[in-house]
Amino acid sequence: MSTKLPLLISFSDYQQQAKVLAMVCGIPYETIQLHHFPDGESQLILPVDLPETVIVCRSLNDPNSKLIELMLTAQSLRQNGVERIILVAPYLCYMRQDKAFHPGEVVSQTIIGRFLAGLFDAVITVDTHLHRISELREAIPIENAVNINATQPMANFIETRFNNPLLLGPDGESEQWVKDIATHFGFDYAVAQKQRLGDHKVLVTLPERAYSGRDIIIVDDVASTGKTLLEAAKQLMPYQPASVSILVSHALFMDDAIEQLNAAGIQHIYSCDSIPHPTNTVSLANLLANALQDVLRH
Repeated sequence: MSTKLPLLISFSDYQQQAKVLAMVCGIPYETIQLHHFPDGESQLILPVDLPETVIVCRSLNDPNSKLIELMLTAQSLRQNGVERIILVAPYLCYMRQDKAFHPGEVVSQTIIGRFLAGLFDAVITVDTHLHRISELREAIPIENAVNINATQPMANFIETRFNNPLLLGPDGESEQWVKDIATHFGFDYAVAQKQRLGDHKVLVTLPERAYSGRDIIIVDDVASTGKTLLEAAKQLMPYQPASVSILVSHALFMDDAIEQLNAAGIQHIYSCDSIPHPTNTVSLANLLANALQDVLRH
């Protein structure tokens, strides 16, 4: 084993962001070679000359195969003498199912959390959906389970793009992000109420505010089907705002979500680069670098 600088490794699906993170941290970077066999199995080739500390950087959207590949990576690093393995997962999967709502339902949050805790010495993520717990370590039972929020870079982005914005949280769960973003520059904000009628249907009720003529930015942590954002936008349009935009931490936007949002009159859709997506406009590199360097010092 060498005593050189920590090494940051990633997969090709996140290598652009991972390379920037390594550059900001001033540490070397290498890409894991990945091949999928016709039967769906993964073959990985890792760097050979490994330091004592290795950082694995990968966003965990489309998670099922990625979790297996993380397991193979971490176990192989251990077998080859790596003493400390840190996971940087800007988007962390399986955190929403934190409670069994019906008999027999699997609570995936704690199961995946323990799985990751058994592989990594530290986990760093961004704006994880923690609804019924206050700290990430309650889901991932290790000391260095770090959930950072992207409100500062998101607020900086809004400040540079809009003159008189009004931030709107589309439901009660979004209030913590909207309030935090608004606090940085004293933006006006409001929070709507949502009633979920199924996986693909929601009812959004706007609070009483002067929306007319304002640049409205609908802010949320994650956009999956986009139905909540779509319903909020539809409710806003009769007020004739100057513009309606969307800014989210994690851009999943499944199926035709983008097309539906554009058809509803959304002028711009922005997202952080936690998940590679055409809407990426807010870089998380500096935010992640600060958190990573703090973990490396301890």
